[in-house]
Amino acid sequence: MQTNKNSKLTLIGAGPGDPELLTIKAAKALAEADVILYDALVNKEILSFAPTAEQIFVGKRKGCYAYQQDQINELIVSRALSHGHVVRLKGGDPFVFGRGAEEMEYAANFGIETELVPGISSSLAVPALQNIPVTKRGASESFWVITGTTKDHKLSKDVRLAAQSTATVVILMGMSKLNEIVNEFKMNDRSDTPVAIIQNGTCYDEEIVVGTVDDIAQRVGYSAISNPAVIIIGEVVNHRKIMKQFNHQKMIEEFQSLSF
Repeated sequence: MQTNKNSKLTLIGAGPGDPELLTIKAAKALAEADVILYDALVNKEILSFAPTAEQIFVGKRKGCYAYQQDQINELIVSRALSHGHVVRLKGGDPFVFGRGAEEMEYAANFGIETELVPGISSSLAVPALQNIPVTKRGASESFWVITGTTKDHKLSKDVRLAAQSTATVVILMGMSKLNEIVNEFKMNDRSDTPVAIIQNGTCYDEEIVVGTVDDIAQRVGYSAISNPAVIIIGEVVNHRKIMKQFNHQKMIEEFQSLSF
C-alpha cells in the first residue's frame, strides 16, 4: 500500500458536549478535512464545521458498535491513503480514555502524518460547569481521573487506591459499577463523603444527582440518570451547594431592591 503524499490523520477532541466548547484550532482542522470519523459522544452540530467532508459514524450506541477498533484503524489508513486528510473526532480529549494514542500509532506505521488537537475533557469541564472544582484549597490537593470499567469489563483497581486518599476522584464510564465503587469508599470509612453524578454534562438535557457515598446508589435508583455520566467523589462537591446559597441570596436581595 503506497502512501499518498497528502495523507494525514488529525485526532481532534470535540469537548464534553456543548459545541461552543470546541476549540478554534479544532474548528480550523475540521474545515480542512476530507473525511470525518466521529464517535457517539460528539455533538452533531460540530460536524457543520466540515460541510464538504465525508462523514462516517464509527461510534457505539446502545451497546452496539458501528465499527470495532481494528476496523476503525483500517478505515483511518484506507481513507487517508485514498482521500487525504482524515479527522478522527472524539468526545472530550482523544488522550483521555479515547484510544487516540493507539490510532495515532497505527496510522504512523503506514507513514501517515499525524497531528493532535486536544479537547476539553469531560472529567474537568462537566463538574466545573456545576460549580464543582476538582481541587480546592483546604478540601482537595489533587485529583484522580479513573475509568470505571477496564478492557476486561471489571472495576479498575485504581478505584481502591483512590478511595484511600483525600483526593477528588472523577470516574468516567463507571455507572454500571456504581455499587462496587461506593463499596470501596465505604470500606475506607468514607460513607459521608459527598458524591455528584452528572449525565449529559454541558448539554441542554444535563441531569445531576447529589448525595453521599452512603446514599448515592439509592438516589440514582430513584432518578432516571444513566450513561453517559461523570461521577465525582470528594469534599469539593460541597462547593456547588455553597455557590447555590450565594446565588439564592443574591436573587433575594435583587428582588427586595425592586420598587413596585
